[in-house]
This record gives sequence, C-alpha cells and structure tokens, in this order.
Amino acid sequence: MSTQLIEISAPDGTAEAVVARPSTGEGPFPGVILYMDAFGIRPRIEEMAQRIADWGYVVLAPNVFYREGSVAQLAPSLDMTSAEGREEAGKAAFPRVGRLTAEKALPDIDAWVAALRGLEGVAAGPVGVTGYCMGARLAVRTANAHPEVAACGGFHGGGLATDDADSPHLGLPGARARFVFGHADHDRSMGPEAVERLGDALAAAGLEASNVIYPGASHGYSMADTSAYNEEATERHFRELRDLFEATLTA
Repeated sequence: MSTQLIEISAPDGTAEAVVARPSTGEGPFPGVILYMDAFGIRPRIEEMAQRIADWGYVVLAPNVFYREGSVAQLAPSLDMTSAEGREEAGKAAFPRVGRLTAEKALPDIDAWVAALRGLEGVAAGPVGVTGYCMGARLAVRTANAHPEVAACGGFHGGGLATDDADSPHLGLPGARARFVFGHADHDRSMGPEAVERLGDALAAAGLEASNVIYPGASHGYSMADTSAYNEEATERHFRELRDLFEATLTA
C-alpha cells in the first residue's frame, strides 16, 4: 500500500487522516471520502481506501474520532476475528459513536470536504463518499450538506432512518447524489422498516438509489479483521460501489 497519514485542521483540533492514491496513472483524479466504522482507522481501513484509490481516485479517510485520541491511541489492540474479541473491542469503540453527535459531525464534514479538495492531484469536479457502519450516517450527512457530492455509498449502516429530529434521511431533499446502500441482514440498527423508510425518503426526494439488504450478511460484513466478515457481501459491495463511482465521477 502507498497510503500516507496527514493532519487536517478540524473544528475542535487537529485530525489525522489516511490518504490513498492510485498506484498507476496520472492525475488529476476525482476525490472520495471514506468514513470508517466504529473501530477506527487501522490496516483494514487503509486496505479498503487503497483498493478504491486503485480504481482511479484520491481517497481521504479521516479519523472522525479525533476528539477522543489519535489514530494510534484509538486503534483496536484486540483480535477481533473472534466474536468475543470483537465484542470486547466494541466496549471501547461504541460509546464514541454516541458522542459524535450531528452537531459535532456537521462542522467536521465541512473540514473533511475542504481537506479533500485541497489535496494535490484531486480533480475540481464532483466528489464521492462511502461509509461503513456509523460511517454510513456520515456519508449521507455529507451528501445532504454538499451538493457537489455526486455519489454516496452506505454499507451495513445503522441509524440511517430513525424517529430522531436529526435522522440522516430527513436531509435527503438537499442531496444531489446517486446513492447505493447495501444493508446488513437482520441488523438491529437498521431493520426492514428502517430500510423501507429510507427508501421512501430517497424516492420522495427524487434521488436515484439502490437500497437493498444483502442476504446472510451481518452488521460489519466488509471488515475482514472482524468476526462479522462476509467475503461474498464484501465483494458485492465493492462491485456496486465501483459502478457507482464510475457512473458519476468519471463520466
């Protein structure tokens, strides 16, 4: 991998971010923001960022928990490939998700978009976003707040369409992106009723979208360093995300 760790000026301090660039080809390239899952920036996130970058994009993956600590400080130290290890790591990681409120996240999002735009070799055209688990909420919020986002992917996301006044789906009328969602099967954080509510909101906003449940794939299915990993669902998500980006960012 050829990723690098940079620092970004964020609303409440300095945030680190992984930057991945295409291994071959000459820029400028479209920019993409990758929002991590609750377990933070770690080798798996770097791998995913580099894989996307090698499709022909500059990818920025910010440490959205910068208020809680650095990438090194927050990186999981347990083996999450067992259910027990993943659950134990979650005891430290999951409370951070609740503390990253929409009130904090929205100014951060402005900083992430500005940082992506400022990276060397990033094209001036539309940008893409993709997010995983709680990162899917951030991806949707980014598309809602920034009409230059032309493509938004959300995979095994939770809490995308809730009864809360700041639920991400309520901001969809402000979006201009094409959306692709690959929901986890039997996901308590995003059940069938929530998936349907999200689909209704996408349709009401007149947005082009794929909003499907991946059968047999549990929450966290794309994370190969955890017990939730599902290779078939992961590869499906990569195919659908690549098709989305090619149709919207490189056309």
